Amino acid sequence: MSSLIGFTNIVVQVTDVSLRYDKTLALDNISLDIPAQCMVGLIGPDGVGKSSLLSLISGAHVIQQGSITALNGDMANKQHRTAVCSRIAYMPQGLGKNLYPTLSIEENLQFFARLFGHNATERRQRIDELTTSTGLYPFLNRAAGKLSGGMKQKLGLCAALIHDPDLLILDEPTTGVDPLSRSQFWDMINNIRKQRPQMSVIVATAYMDEAQRFDYLVAMDAGKILATGTPSEILEQTQQDSLEASFIELMPEEKKRHYKPVTIPPLHIHETTSIAIEAKGLTQRFGDFIAVDHVNFRIAKGEIFGFLGSNGCGKSTTMKMLTGLLPATEGKAWLFGKEIDANDLNTRKHLGYMSQAFSLYSELTVKQNLVLHAKLFGVAKETIANRVNEMLQRFDLENVANTLPDNIPLGVRQRLSLAVAVIHAPDILILDEPTSGVDPIARDNFWHLLVELSRKDQVTIFITTHFMNEAERCDRISLMHAGTVLDSDTPANLMEKHQTTTLEQAFIEYLLDAGAGITNEEVVSTSIETLKQPEQTSHEAPKKFSLNRLIGCTWRESLELRRDPIRATLALLGAAILMLVMGYGITMDVEDLKFAVLDQDQTGLSNSYSLSISGSRYFIEKPPLYSHQEIDQRLREGDINVAIEIPPNFARKVERGDQAEIGVWIDGAMPMRAETVRGYVQGIHAQWLQEQARERQGMDIQGNAGIEIRYRYNPDVKSLPAMVPAVIPILLLMLPAMVAALSVVREKELGSILNLYVTPMSRVEFLIGKQIPYIILSMISFFILLLMAIIIFDVPIKGSFLTLCFAAFLYCIVATSYGLLASTITRSQVAVIFLTVLLTLVPAVQFAGVINPVSSLEGGGRVIGEYFPTTYMLLVSRGIFNKALTFSDLYSSINMLLAMIPVLLGISILLLKKQDS
Repeated sequence: MSSLIGFTNIVVQVTDVSLRYDKTLALDNISLDIPAQCMVGLIGPDGVGKSSLLSLISGAHVIQQGSITALNGDMANKQHRTAVCSRIAYMPQGLGKNLYPTLSIEENLQFFARLFGHNATERRQRIDELTTSTGLYPFLNRAAGKLSGGMKQKLGLCAALIHDPDLLILDEPTTGVDPLSRSQFWDMINNIRKQRPQMSVIVATAYMDEAQRFDYLVAMDAGKILATGTPSEILEQTQQDSLEASFIELMPEEKKRHYKPVTIPPLHIHETTSIAIEAKGLTQRFGDFIAVDHVNFRIAKGEIFGFLGSNGCGKSTTMKMLTGLLPATEGKAWLFGKEIDANDLNTRKHLGYMSQAFSLYSELTVKQNLVLHAKLFGVAKETIANRVNEMLQRFDLENVANTLPDNIPLGVRQRLSLAVAVIHAPDILILDEPTSGVDPIARDNFWHLLVELSRKDQVTIFITTHFMNEAERCDRISLMHAGTVLDSDTPANLMEKHQTTTLEQAFIEYLLDAGAGITNEEVVSTSIETLKQPEQTSHEAPKKFSLNRLIGCTWRESLELRRDPIRATLALLGAAILMLVMGYGITMDVEDLKFAVLDQDQTGLSNSYSLSISGSRYFIEKPPLYSHQEIDQRLREGDINVAIEIPPNFARKVERGDQAEIGVWIDGAMPMRAETVRGYVQGIHAQWLQEQARERQGMDIQGNAGIEIRYRYNPDVKSLPAMVPAVIPILLLMLPAMVAALSVVREKELGSILNLYVTPMSRVEFLIGKQIPYIILSMISFFILLLMAIIIFDVPIKGSFLTLCFAAFLYCIVATSYGLLASTITRSQVAVIFLTVLLTLVPAVQFAGVINPVSSLEGGGRVIGEYFPTTYMLLVSRGIFNKALTFSDLYSSINMLLAMIPVLLGISILLLKKQDS
């Protein structure tokens, strides 16, 4: 370890820090002093703990063990984190991970400026300064999601610098961008540091060539620190001439025991060497966007051909066209002289493909993955075992053959992916950034395998990479930008054409010639003109609550909703669509019952009995029955719901006063409906008997006392006047809760929830700010439902309209609060939808009094009903629609809704974490 000789101050002190993700040890008891007012680089491959350490330093993640002091305070202390969050800027790993893709550059920066308390004048000044210095000013109205990788990183930097931080934390800020954007990015950082020399910068990177720029380095591996010091100190310590070689020298002995540097034997191409891949005018358009523009190249058999370009330049699209996964819009491509047909599956048998992300089955062992893919690619059954064993031996996988992929190191997983890609002995191997994230030793070991495949097996290798030292190992490379191939040649020839000493410099010159970006000199001069920073910026501790921040959250959520038609439609019209379905589909009315009669008497009296049923508005007569077998058959087929059997001698028995039994067969598949039908039949039967007694004997069989039944509020006893006021509260609870929940969980999935962790934005501002747009949409939806109830379903409002609106407003707040509550305890959109339905729809239908009164429930169902908001909104809705009630009649129900708001919001705020745990 190196001492901090030459560095006077410490900005961050890490002491005995460990961090675990379940069983994975990300940081292993590390201690580290990070010097202030300089640029410090954390170097190492993916998975060594760089991002974990930076998230702890920024305050985004809970400190599990040990202590971290940053800006003279304990980052485990909530008060200190709140006080210094306006002095720290954290740009997370991933292209634009903390940005909002549907918002423009201007809108993203306006939002971040609001979070840090800038007024309108300050926001305008800072945005203009930063976007001018980064070259983004001409694109202020372009959506962040439509920016190139380099532009996203520049926007992320602008968002981080919007408040003039004292500590700037950058987590792999240049991963996936082209060399020009990478070079410009670092030139901007250096220039900003000149303007603000008191600012400290901590950077994580996997690019060793970038590390040479930094003032101080921290080399990491497996959650531990390998070495610290200036670049020259580390080179001197390891006696190497490059930082990549130094890093390899610093690796543990067990990892470098069998390491050998990569040497590439020359490729011998003769006149008889066949062409493996050829493309002429290959073009791909998506609407008006040209992703690949007339690409041409020829790749010989056995050649290692590199494809270089930034994310989004068209590399992956070109690969998909070459593999037949995507038909070309224009142009043609051939594999060994045969034209590629996207519909010809046999083409893919000649190809092996390895994606950047690990895409094998984590539930299968290493050997099982190999066997499965051998079968999928049609390897002869009798040769599969030998082929799998050959792959295990060749790629050094024998010791992990029965291990699950999740339990093996990243470098070994990459070898497994390569073994799977060549299990069927393909002629062409397509590799999409295959060594991204692995350490230099694993990367070089991987290249030993590629060289063997190319030179020994004559496999043609088509590879994309962001590492320039890897690109130099290729026989030839193509430089791609904005869908166009700039040049294809050997690395040496490309450097010679532009008279540069490195391939990266040559690529930058090609990009500048193609009109990409602005020159580094322009970046620096523009920055010097615009970024006139004061010598010292004062940072006041942010207020605990800021109306400006809350309004900013509401404004941003409203913009995202407006540009997401699916969510907006669900929030606004989803309830109306379901209202139509439920209003007509859920009915308690039992009408239009189909019946048929098996009349075995065939007399006037039996016919009179049949007519008494067919004359009812509840029944529809179908053709008569002729046998008992037909009764069973037609009931089973659903042709009839009720069968009436009139026995022989029915009229004679009635006239003699003997007991005559009528058989009634009812479809009992739906018990409640069957009970209702039974009541109808018994009522009609009793009425017919009374009429017969009056006609034939002149007597009334009723007693001296009769019951006259009158129905209040719903005289016709129809379902719609009862169901429509009940459906409205159900829909107003479920859908607003769902869209509000999705708005929070979506941020967790996309990563923008990080802005809550590392900015002054409080949990109250975040949740209420997101809630307000959905309350407004819910109220609009409520008025649409009211219009539908009145106009379509003919259910008028008889009571106080203002009372109904006020209750609905409170209920919409409660509903969206339910969604926020569900979102605080879930991390995926699928999970939160399931949980929201469980918390809203099920209790609303079962326990809120929609079907059975709450007072008739017992046990847990009664308790849920008494404290569930739909219970009280249902009382208000039915009371105003059907009973003409007013506020004085319903104030107790309204008070219950009012009381639920602070309870639900309070629980949501408490459960929402201000740090990732």
